[in-house]
Amino acid sequence: MTASTADAANETRVPPATSDHVVVFDTTMRDGEQSPGASMSIEEKLELAKILEDMRVDVIEAGFPIASNGDFEAVKKIAQLVTESTVCGLARAGVADIERCAEAIRPAKRGRIHTFISTSPQHRDHILRMSPEDIIEAVHASVTHARNLCGDVEWSAQDATRTERDVLRRCVETAIRAGATTINIPDTVGYTYPSEYAAVFRDLIENVPGADGVIFSTHCHNDLGLAVANSLAGVEAGARQVEVAINGIGERAGNAALEEIVMALKVRGDALPFPTRVRTEHITRASRYVSAITGFPVQFNKAIVGKNAFAHESGIHQDGMLKNSETYEIMRPEDVGQGGTNLVMGKHSGRHAFREKLKDLGYELGQNALNEAFGRFKDLADKKKSVFDDDIIALVDDALARGAERVQVKSLRVIAGTEGPQEALLTLVVDGAESTATATGDGPVDAVFNAIHKIVPHDAMLRLFQVHAVTEGTDAQAQVSVRLEEDGRIATGQAADTDTLTASATAYVNALNNLFARKEKSAPEPLTASGF
Repeated sequence: MTASTADAANETRVPPATSDHVVVFDTTMRDGEQSPGASMSIEEKLELAKILEDMRVDVIEAGFPIASNGDFEAVKKIAQLVTESTVCGLARAGVADIERCAEAIRPAKRGRIHTFISTSPQHRDHILRMSPEDIIEAVHASVTHARNLCGDVEWSAQDATRTERDVLRRCVETAIRAGATTINIPDTVGYTYPSEYAAVFRDLIENVPGADGVIFSTHCHNDLGLAVANSLAGVEAGARQVEVAINGIGERAGNAALEEIVMALKVRGDALPFPTRVRTEHITRASRYVSAITGFPVQFNKAIVGKNAFAHESGIHQDGMLKNSETYEIMRPEDVGQGGTNLVMGKHSGRHAFREKLKDLGYELGQNALNEAFGRFKDLADKKKSVFDDDIIALVDDALARGAERVQVKSLRVIAGTEGPQEALLTLVVDGAESTATATGDGPVDAVFNAIHKIVPHDAMLRLFQVHAVTEGTDAQAQVSVRLEEDGRIATGQAADTDTLTASATAYVNALNNLFARKEKSAPEPLTASGF
């Protein structure tokens, strides 16, 4: 396929390089999934793709197609599903990678091949064992091949911020001449500083021939906590695409957080007059969904989407808020899809009020899911005097995180205390049949998990057990996350209950259900792509 026919095959929507609009490129499903334990199923990726498209994210990097059959299928299905956003796949500089990526994105209305190669001396000498001239040849060959298969090609210089400036200029010029439409300058190891990063973009834009005809992109990692600051410095210096992930997940310390960059550009438009197309009221919904499917909780004081991002406890702050919310809030919680005042709900609340509360919290549930959530809400309201927004969020996220329920918790009784061993009497429903077991353990949670293992024998290893209180008080719900690993497959389960042991049992069983579902759709062991 020639470049001209590739243009016709994949409709592109790339703004001119002189535009003030900033393209938002989401890599949650690719770089974000490379966070240890953050693996997502195809179904979860499809749902996330719909959420990102609803947000009007410009580019969705859906995966690394050559990594595994599962990754290939996920990218292909997302390419079939998404119609407004550009669907992007990642490829190394080899022919096989690029052709596999082109095949995966072929159904997309707007498709992009994203190909990369390392350019820094650290990577050239110790990983690739290639000279700068070898790298430049590989850039030309890979971008040319990708451009002949797709009209929208992005090229990335892995570890760009530790690359000699003259080598980087030559690589970028080669990529532009070969037909790249977007040039990504990643801070792969989170090493650079905002003023340094801005200087790189200014140098490339001013000195590389053809730079005025492409989009320059940021991709920053957070090893020194500077990912968002560096990305914004890049935008100020002329970059017009930002590569980001929901909740900042990604390799090691993560990527620049989508929600932080988008809201920084929106709130501080006076200093950075570079708008995005993102519908910010969908941000909290996306954050909670990613947290639910990965099992990675959002820290309470996380900017924009944290539980305390719009909470005020100090009397001075509360007084100011009552007089004028602008005294202590630089944005409205409604602007990012967070509920306003944390209204208290209880056992006398009706279904209509519950539905409206869910809408305020960013959830749109079908009738069956609503009925199930409302029933669980009523059960919780009978146990607690006050049900807060975070209790309701935990209930809904618990349901979203569950797989097909081959195994369910029927009943649990635990004997615990100073005199061990602790003992658990557990009844599970397995494929419709009840089964009961008694087990002891080094503590009540260990006894519960041993009882599950008796009823459902398996070889999965427990990789994460995490408990945190959803709200304050002795009647607070415990939200439990469990991560299991078996034969390289990782599955996460979550559950919330006022009884910590019940939540623990249910979370473990949910993880098992998700693991069973993944075993039924097994794929070859995935490769690991670098996180730029």
